[in-house]
Amino acid sequence: MTQSLSDLSEQILAAARAAGADAADAIAVDGTSQSITVRAGALEQAERSEGVDIGLRVFVGQRQACVSSSDTKPATLSQMAERAVAMAKEAPEDPHAGLADPAQLTTRTATEKLELFDPSDEPDPAALQDDAMRAEAAAMRVDGIAQVQSASAGYGRRRVHLAASNGFSAGYARSDRGISCVAISGTGAGMERDYDYDSRVFQADLRDAEEIGRIAAERAVARSGARKPKTGAYPVLFDERVASTLIGSLLQATNGMMIARGSSWLRDAIGQQVLPSGLTVIEDPHRARVTGSRLFDAEGLPTQKRAIVDDGVLTGWTLDLATARQLGMQSTANAARGTGAPPSPSLTNVALTQGEKSRADLIAEMGTGLLITSMIGSTINPNTGDYSRGAAGFWIENGEITHPVNECTVAGNLRDMLKTIIPANDGRRHLSRVVPSLLVEGLTLAGD
Repeated sequence: MTQSLSDLSEQILAAARAAGADAADAIAVDGTSQSITVRAGALEQAERSEGVDIGLRVFVGQRQACVSSSDTKPATLSQMAERAVAMAKEAPEDPHAGLADPAQLTTRTATEKLELFDPSDEPDPAALQDDAMRAEAAAMRVDGIAQVQSASAGYGRRRVHLAASNGFSAGYARSDRGISCVAISGTGAGMERDYDYDSRVFQADLRDAEEIGRIAAERAVARSGARKPKTGAYPVLFDERVASTLIGSLLQATNGMMIARGSSWLRDAIGQQVLPSGLTVIEDPHRARVTGSRLFDAEGLPTQKRAIVDDGVLTGWTLDLATARQLGMQSTANAARGTGAPPSPSLTNVALTQGEKSRADLIAEMGTGLLITSMIGSTINPNTGDYSRGAAGFWIENGEITHPVNECTVAGNLRDMLKTIIPANDGRRHLSRVVPSLLVEGLTLAGD
């Protein structure tokens, strides 16, 4: 498109004012993505998408409505605004809805220092196919691999602009580049699969495709001959690949929407111990070359580094303007939105304090128990924190890995589990969630 996203956003706001909106905000997104998947040495699927999507939120008094479109013609903008205003007039009043006060808006909008966009040329489809082919070939060279389920490479970039009738107007650009491989060992009922992948903002930071394919294959072979573990109470080590889901359950329970509904097992826990002393969970939206980084949130508020958990103690909630008003608090500048819905609270980059010991050290110290490397399904009671998930991984005897396991369930209560975690030192610092492997004492395993 030749029209700038800034100009388009202002046109959307002008259409909203002309349609009778008291206030409004708009989002315009220009995106491109492509992906290549290969199988058995041949191209299996190639996809490419590009286009512009727009979203408009209007306010008529304390009533709001959202509409979206992929058509940017002036007539469509007018029709879209008129429809939004008509919808808002029929919506129930929401005393917590509304734009930020101009005094709350950020004055820092130049995101270049965050390095969220790789300025190099978009990769040619042939280059993506070559990456996928090399990953697949490397996986197939590993003894014990029966087939590669998929090997893929992809690229995406998007430009976003936000504008509102309170005077806010700013945008940013993001890019991502990734490679993934899923390998299968064994045949028939004895098949086991595992994967590896890498996703980066900059092409230059991406791991080699052959390394990704090889590691995926080695992981799949290591799972050969898996069987159910013993039923009982054992220590469980969540591998770094899945440990972030455990901390994710804690973070979800601090989301302002959950708190406002009264449906969080942490709803009365501010100021209480939720992790062991010495452990801190930091949100840092300003880390360079990390996909979740941002200088401002979707409501134009300045983001900042904060401790969600400090020395094991919960400090507060994750809030946007609406949930903050509902709870009588201040926004933590965590609003996120797409084109078709109003903002809602969402975290950016999160890191848990790393431990002093390696994953191997924790395995040696845990005696007998389970190392979880993959999980399926999830049953978590949001009100009580009761936790149950399907798991697979490796059985540990006398501090050593003895054999792979699958088809088991681990269960416990998150409030109790999180207070016993012991972190390793293997968190990957380029990820948006930097969480190392986590040892949890005394979970219930259901196997044989």
